[in-house]
Amino acid sequence: REKHPQSGDSFVATKQASAIWLAGKPFDPDNTGYISTEKFRSLLQRHGSELDPHKLEVLLALADSNSEGRICYQDFVNLMSNKRSNSFRQAILQGNRRLCSKALLEETGLSLSQRLIRHVAYETLPREIDRKWYYDSYTCCPPPWFMITVTIVEVAFFLYNGVVLDRFVLQVTHPLYLKNSLVYHPQLRAQAWRYLTYIFMHAGIEHLGLNVVLQLLVGVPLEMVHGAARISFVYIAGVVAGSLAVSVADMTAPVVGSSGGVYALVSAHLANIVMNWSGMKCQFKLLRMAVALICMSFEFGRAVWLRFHPSAYPPCPHPSFMAHLGGVVVGITLGVIILRNYEQRLQDQSLWWIFLSIYLIFVLFAIFWNIFAYSLLDLKLPPPP
Repeated sequence: REKHPQSGDSFVATKQASAIWLAGKPFDPDNTGYISTEKFRSLLQRHGSELDPHKLEVLLALADSNSEGRICYQDFVNLMSNKRSNSFRQAILQGNRRLCSKALLEETGLSLSQRLIRHVAYETLPREIDRKWYYDSYTCCPPPWFMITVTIVEVAFFLYNGVVLDRFVLQVTHPLYLKNSLVYHPQLRAQAWRYLTYIFMHAGIEHLGLNVVLQLLVGVPLEMVHGAARISFVYIAGVVAGSLAVSVADMTAPVVGSSGGVYALVSAHLANIVMNWSGMKCQFKLLRMAVALICMSFEFGRAVWLRFHPSAYPPCPHPSFMAHLGGVVVGITLGVIILRNYEQRLQDQSLWWIFLSIYLIFVLFAIFWNIFAYSLLDLKLPPPP
């Protein structure tokens, strides 16, 4: 099944929707914009051959799920044109409905790109009808540019610093390392960009390597499914929460690395798998979860060891590990809400507003903390680099 550009798909789908709906105009003589679910089902049975079979399943699920006994034309058009809508949420939540065709995993004769898209669907989505919808609507336009771009920039900065410092392992122990204008340093916390740009600096190749692997293996598939806007929000929210957590809980330490964003994505993904365990059909999921947790624990243990290891440039300590914990908290709150609501409007989710409000309150608290607490506590900070 060849994919077409998204704009073309949307236009063709809308024309199909209009044609099918016009065929049902005798069922709506008063032009109310609604027809009964029974008549809607008869229309689908009559014109179903014109539709993609997976999309037909979702439309039938919509008919089965409607408690009001009628279907709205705009809901129908939204479904046909792949728009997020309340009606789509009603359709995909029909967990008890038995799908009328074979599972996506059983389809044969797929090209390499189609098998990749199917693999990503089974890696990230817990419901079969979600997986089929994603498989049919994904066009790789745009590609997962955010995670790839961030990874390339991180690697480029690391290689540049490696050449300049003539060190690739434990770069953070070099006396000139903290002089970089991207690193978060407690004495320079008024330079607001450092709360974000510290992700482009890593303690060493061992630090960068694990973060890059997790970013690509977890972040890219998530971005393919949920889009750059949602995944970049989780990632950046984890990064900012990480640096602010350091400024509140480990006030004398600098921070480097993208672990805040990486841990936000990975913890959200793992929590989503656990919460939808029976629905997730990814292979060896228990083993893979164990490997991911071991890798995260190893990286966190390395960060803790480095933090308390005697500093190469006293009195400034090595970078903090609190950014990891800040990322995890973002992942299991905001991240989980985003991953659990594929193709659903986040503004309709009450938990989304609750967790977003908590996050914003923490950000405001951390800002005031950074303005007033350091002077009130009369903290002895390390000298600026």
